[in-house]
Amino acid sequence: MSSYPYQIKSLDDYNQQYKRSVEAPEEFWGEIASHFTWRKKWNKILNWDFRTPQIKWFEEGKLNITENCLDRHLADKANVPAIVWEPNNPEEHHRVLTYKDLYFKVCQFAHVLKNNGVEKGDRVCIYMGMIPELVIAVLACARIGAIHTVVFGGFSAKSISDRLHDTRAEFIITCDGAYRGAKEIPLKGVIDDALIGCDFVKKIIVCTRTHTPVSMIKGRDVWWEDEIKKVETQGNADFTAVETDAEDPLFILYTSGSTGKPKGVVHTCAGYMIWTNYTFVNVFQYQPGQMYFCTADIGWITGHSYIIYGPLSAGATSLMFEGIPTWPDAGRFWEIVEKYKVNILYTAPTAIRSLMAYGDMYIEGKDLSSLKVLGSVGEPINEEAWHWYNSKIGKGEAPIVDTWWQTETGGILISNLAGITPSKPSFATLPLPGVQPVLIDDKLNEAQGNDVKGNLCMKAPWPGMCRTIYGDHERFRTNYFSTYENLYFSGDGCLRDIDGDYRITGRVDDVLNVSGHRIGTAEIENAINMHEGVMESAVVGYPHDIKGQGIYAFVIYQGSHGNNEMTRKDINETVTKIIGAIAKPDKIQFVSNLPKTRSGKIMRRILRKIAENEINALGDTTTLLDPTVVDEIIKGKL
Repeated sequence: MSSYPYQIKSLDDYNQQYKRSVEAPEEFWGEIASHFTWRKKWNKILNWDFRTPQIKWFEEGKLNITENCLDRHLADKANVPAIVWEPNNPEEHHRVLTYKDLYFKVCQFAHVLKNNGVEKGDRVCIYMGMIPELVIAVLACARIGAIHTVVFGGFSAKSISDRLHDTRAEFIITCDGAYRGAKEIPLKGVIDDALIGCDFVKKIIVCTRTHTPVSMIKGRDVWWEDEIKKVETQGNADFTAVETDAEDPLFILYTSGSTGKPKGVVHTCAGYMIWTNYTFVNVFQYQPGQMYFCTADIGWITGHSYIIYGPLSAGATSLMFEGIPTWPDAGRFWEIVEKYKVNILYTAPTAIRSLMAYGDMYIEGKDLSSLKVLGSVGEPINEEAWHWYNSKIGKGEAPIVDTWWQTETGGILISNLAGITPSKPSFATLPLPGVQPVLIDDKLNEAQGNDVKGNLCMKAPWPGMCRTIYGDHERFRTNYFSTYENLYFSGDGCLRDIDGDYRITGRVDDVLNVSGHRIGTAEIENAINMHEGVMESAVVGYPHDIKGQGIYAFVIYQGSHGNNEMTRKDINETVTKIIGAIAKPDKIQFVSNLPKTRSGKIMRRILRKIAENEINALGDTTTLLDPTVVDEIIKGKL
């Protein structure tokens, strides 16, 4: 029996709830919000204008999100596991933190932050591996009203430096190092490199994980464990959560855009909390006591929303994994499912395709009978992977929820609800209550009815949507609200079939979706162009069997080393240093020139068709300054 009064119970119930959410959104969300802990109730539920744009939910309501994720569960879930942690090395002992344990550790670390000068509204950069202390750090920031900005542990010193300068974060929480498969990543060393030119950073708190030798600067760098001991000697057990406004920023998370500069997406306290909880409970049909396993990294939005805030606000048990699915071998996920009797598995199509490629031998002998729901996140799942996931992992008995959403949306917008609404291979299917999608066709009109396609937009706000880009509200407006009047533009193409189900067809802007992570082509080009000898470059996506989209770079190179494999490796090393290994091109083709119009604009449309092997669909090339360039590029295609 569910303990969530707002959990959708049937297809009829979904239809009724969806209708209510569209016709009376304030009444609908006000009722759901009443199930959470508030210090002071709101004065106005929704205030919005997409032209400005301005979006406010639960105005003047007061709360602290950690009281909803921790304190309110202590009465009846104190001894229920909140976080179950599986280490990178399967021979190392796992850890279990109950709600009581997690509450205690978050309060402790909130004191540490306070002792080190962190105040409400301060920005705190977190660069850690996937260990429980990462969850503790995130929640401790939220408890004192500081704004956390988590940076994925695979990003480079340059990427961290850019984010530090953008947020002016004076505080950093990191580890000596991190484990990821067979690799050991020197996190503190990367932070030290990032701090060159960041003289505004006051404190770095370093958690021990790998026992890697690190440089500790007196007065600036402190050990997590030493700071915890100070709190223990002070005898401070509890830490009263700082009151925040519903619209106070909770966190900043960077995502790639179509320009070279990443965008600091801002999510606020109340609406985000309610949206992540509501979507978690309904999409996965979570039941108290179930073991839920999201394989994402907390450095991405999926980890924020569906490892930490969604599950913990629902009093769920959230399993987090330090390692990768293919180490020590490709059976690791299935061993974890068997070991913890996982009921809900939420992972990415990239991981599914990768594990498919290793063959079924790694599934054989594994008991996956505990699985009740399977989930897919990050990009549309192709039919072949969907069927493998369904038959080999779910044994045809665990519904697959194919979730579509973005960093900017805060949580899932379009998805079937497990066992409640119908699923369809490669379709996200239906919008969640409160989500009002529209498709805009080539003539800038709304595509009416079914069996149509267009650019995916939203015509009304939902509680979890982001509110701004940190320090640049005009960029927020131009990125999401200027393309189509009075609509939020997702940047994705979409079709709505004859049944009214939605299928995402991919990005329509200059952003790639690589292994479920968005990377701007301009950002990669800027990094490639930093390499000595590179005169100019153009980057496009192409179909990749494992990643979904691969990165194809066309490079004009005039260096002394020649256009050889070593040069390709050097360019990739440059990209890794500037952005991170995730942005390395899969293919680098050296060219003498790029297809440009007479005004100098690179025709990426043509390059994309070449990369996709659609040579017969290049379209008109007569407007190019030098059409012969295209023939040369086709001949040299990798």
